[in-house]
Parts: sequence; structure tokens; C-alpha cells
Amino acid sequence: MKAFYSFLAVIVLILVAAIGGSIANLHFVFGIVIPYVAFVLFVGGFICRVIKWGRSPVPYRIPTTGGQQKSLPWIKQDKIQNPTTALGVIVRMALEVLLFRSLFGNLKTELREGANGAEISYGSAKWLWLGSLAFHWSFLIIIFRHLRFFLEPIPSAVQVVDSVDSMLQIGLPPIYITDLLFIVAITFLFVRRIVIPRVKYISQPADYFPLLLIFSIACSGILMRYFYKVDIVSVKELALSLAMLHPVLPTGVGAIFYVHLFLVCTLFVYFPTSKLMHMGGIFLSPTRNMLNNSRMVRHINPWNHPVEVHTYEQYEDEFREKMKKAGIPVEKE
Repeated sequence: MKAFYSFLAVIVLILVAAIGGSIANLHFVFGIVIPYVAFVLFVGGFICRVIKWGRSPVPYRIPTTGGQQKSLPWIKQDKIQNPTTALGVIVRMALEVLLFRSLFGNLKTELREGANGAEISYGSAKWLWLGSLAFHWSFLIIIFRHLRFFLEPIPSAVQVVDSVDSMLQIGLPPIYITDLLFIVAITFLFVRRIVIPRVKYISQPADYFPLLLIFSIACSGILMRYFYKVDIVSVKELALSLAMLHPVLPTGVGAIFYVHLFLVCTLFVYFPTSKLMHMGGIFLSPTRNMLNNSRMVRHINPWNHPVEVHTYEQYEDEFREKMKKAGIPVEKE
């Protein structure tokens, strides 16, 4: 039912956008007003979340580590998994952000019947790492390709990525490799949450909704490119006018374009309040971005305000006679 509620919400969004895209009087709202509002909410919400995280006090070193810490000279340190230098942290963060290093070491746990009864077995689980890697990198390349709609002239880097991504000359227009990988990857991530009982048990509507929303965005974009053709010149005219803050509403782009645009705007609005904010949170995670030098440096809590204490000596001076009567030994007679 959790997945059904998310699916129903996405269907409602698609219907709203389809109706709005079919009514000419609403094109201004769906083509100009909503994109600007969504962009402002996205940027403002993103900045607010980052500032809130940045203000959170982290007085102690709390990095998550799984390797040998720097210790005695003859003990080899794991400089990436347990870094004690800024370079080690940078390398660790780069591997985490670009290659999902911690997810690569993910293990699956199963209860199997062994010779002595039920036994716990551990095995490699690289499919999640591979699906997540394909999803995020495909998404990044697709967003980078879309810069050709917002920039004029088109940067050479965007043209190179576009040409490499579309090197499969199957039909016209050429098929983008990232489109195929993206659909396969997001389908895998969604099916995994439904098929695996343990993952399904902990999944909430907040886990299904972004997957279905992004899947709908991808499908609407593919429909525009390969099936329901839209006027690319008009689309770029609108994108450029929005980027230059002089919006010009084109005509004849079709309702499917407004569906795609509205779903993207919905993702922008939803992004800062959702789990998708791990994109910015990963860089502010103290379990990842801190040195593990607790054996090398003494860390003092800067928020450790002075408090009034009652020492044992004071306690004994206060209750010495009563302690003697009760037979409790005292340090001073």
C-alpha cells in the first residue's frame, strides 16, 4: 500500500500537468510561474538545510572507520578507510562521492541450514552498488546534457558528452546510452524495494515517491524525444528566456512538455525536504569528513561550560560523622 499511495500521488501530478498543458490560458502558470517558484524553493531550501547542518555542533571526532588506525610504526595504517591527514579525508570523500566506496563493500546476510543447524552466512551484494552507480552517473550526465537548452552558444564539453552519449546510431534521433541505463537502474532500485522482504518492510512512501517521480520524469522525456515530438527550438527559446529572467512563452510545444516540466518542478520543490538531500549532506557528514586522530590530538569540547561540582572530599566532610556511625570507612578521621 505504501508504494500504491506514492504511485497514486505521481498519477495525480501527471493528470494535473496534462490538464494544465492542454489549456492555453494555463501555459503561463505551468511554463513560467511554477518553474520560477520551484527554483527559488529548491535553492532556498537547499541552502537552509546546509546551513542548519553546518551549525550543528560536532565537538568530538566521530568518523566511521573500518580499517587500522595510525598507531605504532610497525603497524600498517589504512590511510583511506581510517585517515589521519587532510589528503586521506579528501581521497576517502572522493571515492565515496564518485564511486560509492562504502556501498561497494555491502554484504547480504542470510540464514541457511548447515551441518549443525541454522547458520548465518554472508555474501557479496554488488548489485545494489552497480545499480546505484548507474543511476546516479546517468542522472548526472542527463542533467549535464540538458545544459544545451540553457546556454548559447553550447559549450564544447556539453557537445562532446552529448555526442559520446548518443553514439548508438539506431534510428533517428539517436538513442542516448544514459537513457537506457537510467531506466534500467531506477527500475531495479524500485523493484528491489518491493521484492526483497527486509527492504520492503522498512520502506516508506518517502522512499517510493522519489523513485516513481524520477521514473515519470525520465519516461516523459523519452516520450518527447522518440514518440511525441516537440518543437526543440521553442523549448530552447523558453529555457533561455527563463535563464535570462526575461521569460517568453512559446507556442506549439505540446502538453507532454508541460507534463515533463511540471514533474521536474515538483522534484525541485520536494528535493530539500526529502532524503534526496543526501547529495549535499554527504559533504557535511562528520562520520565521513573528519580525521580520526583521537590518539594523536586531545580534543576538548568547546561547549563544555563550567559547572559546579561536589567532590568526594567535600562529600566526606559533610557526612563524615554519619559515615562513621554507619560503619562506612572514611579517608580522614
